[in-house]
Amino acid sequence: MLIRVESEEDQDAVRALNTAAFETSVEAQLVDILRAQAHPIVSLISEIEGEVVGHILFSPVILDGDAEFLMMGLGPMAVAPTHQRMGIGTALVREGLTQCRQAGTQAVVVLGHPTYYPRFGFKPSSTFGIRCVYDVPEDVFMAMELHANTLRGKGGLVRYHPAFNEV
Repeated sequence: MLIRVESEEDQDAVRALNTAAFETSVEAQLVDILRAQAHPIVSLISEIEGEVVGHILFSPVILDGDAEFLMMGLGPMAVAPTHQRMGIGTALVREGLTQCRQAGTQAVVVLGHPTYYPRFGFKPSSTFGIRCVYDVPEDVFMAMELHANTLRGKGGLVRYHPAFNEV
């Protein structure tokens, strides 16, 4: 398995992957919009024998009251149904977090499964006094500091890129 930065040539395969991995094409549309409008992004693919079998996207989010604080939102993440439960998602998350850290990102948030993401270091966002702009259960909105104590004293509402409201 190879994990690498998504290239322009991968876009059709990423769109097809997201459409296959989710019940609707909403996530595929969201990836296309974020790719065009959000900067910076971290967009990685996983491939096996030249076939795109996984994709993960990190895009900027805003912490109210601190627009200069570099924070990313993880998602969407997709793995081909035929390749799930093989560690591809785990590898994508780990590499994505590494690339976010290297790019100077201070923290990452995720709306996701409360038993999956803690293995990477995510904690309920309420631990840091952070709330999601969307009305979601507290246990599914999580945050992770990429550098020690970067969320100390921050708190507030996290707003996702406007593209999330376009789909």
